[in-house]
Amino acid sequence: MPLHIDAVEEVIRDVIGPAADGVDRSGGFPQAGVEALGRAGLLGLLSAKQVGGQGEELRAAAEVVERLAGACGSTAMVTLMHYAAVPAIEALGARDLRESIARGQHLTTLAFSEAGSRSHFWAPMSTATRVADGVRLDARKSWVTSAANAHSYVWSSRPLEADGPMTLWSVPTSVTGLARRGEFDGLGLRGNGSIPVDAVGVVVPEAAMLGEDGKGLELAMTLVLPTFLVLSAAASVGIMDAATVEAAHHLRTARYEHLDRSLAEGTVARLDFARMKLATDREHALLSDTLSALESQRADAMLRVLESKASAAEAAIAVTDLGMKVCGGAAFRKELGMERRFHDARAARVMAPTTDALLDFVGRSLLGLPLVDEAVP
Repeated sequence: MPLHIDAVEEVIRDVIGPAADGVDRSGGFPQAGVEALGRAGLLGLLSAKQVGGQGEELRAAAEVVERLAGACGSTAMVTLMHYAAVPAIEALGARDLRESIARGQHLTTLAFSEAGSRSHFWAPMSTATRVADGVRLDARKSWVTSAANAHSYVWSSRPLEADGPMTLWSVPTSVTGLARRGEFDGLGLRGNGSIPVDAVGVVVPEAAMLGEDGKGLELAMTLVLPTFLVLSAAASVGIMDAATVEAAHHLRTARYEHLDRSLAEGTVARLDFARMKLATDREHALLSDTLSALESQRADAMLRVLESKASAAEAAIAVTDLGMKVCGGAAFRKELGMERRFHDARAARVMAPTTDALLDFVGRSLLGLPLVDEAVP
């Protein structure tokens, strides 16, 4: 078994799994789990070996996120957003930042979603302005995962001076002028720490720019978006897999007392369980094919990437809905775990790019149209 699989399963067994229900009940950030992932080398999974990381590819990250999501959706989302930000930093960030991530001592995340732009991440409202001591960033970021717990953000803004839709920055969370508002109290993924972040007069050095001014959309589409979409699909698959395993256990062990037989002997329950398993296996297959397409640079690789999150997000909703039906009244009790996965599965549908936005991307790709128009929020 690959070392990263052994490592994540050990961390899940010892730290993340036992804490998952408490994280969901309290909405608290899974700090102990994140620190354990760092110690196990898993926060540095995608970091190059030259800076002390594991040097693994996207498939390994997908395997880690899938397993995390089966145990704790919130921890999976925190890790997913960290992994989505790392490729931009690996390609364009400062070496000391890369080394800190590789050592597992630095948690990063994306700060793309903004008030006013809706799910159009490619059309930021935030601004970058040259000032005497660097570049001033002003923004109203609507949702930033791990906002109060990450050490840095991969941040989007309008260009500083160049033409183009956006520019990317690496912004330390310790910088003066950042304000985080409230606590996350949502339907699912309750411990992922997503809250609004405002930037008022935040000043960073121009060297904090990732890549060229105005080229942020190209960088986001090549370095960030494929990782985010594939890992989002992996998280949905992990939730589906866990729901299916939980449903199977319940059907085998719960009994019709007056008939002295297990629920598994009921035809309707078996049919719904079979539908759960078929949908889960289909999404496993699409995710695996997507990764193979990326690894072999197949012509349809980007199409598969776009399809993966849209398909898995909707399938996870359907599978967890069936799981609630299959497990009946027991599914509504916290101790079974189905209710938590039912809630967690619903986040992917509305997480930008939303399912509807991705379906539009897929249609555009198939019809030979540009993925995004020159968008006006």
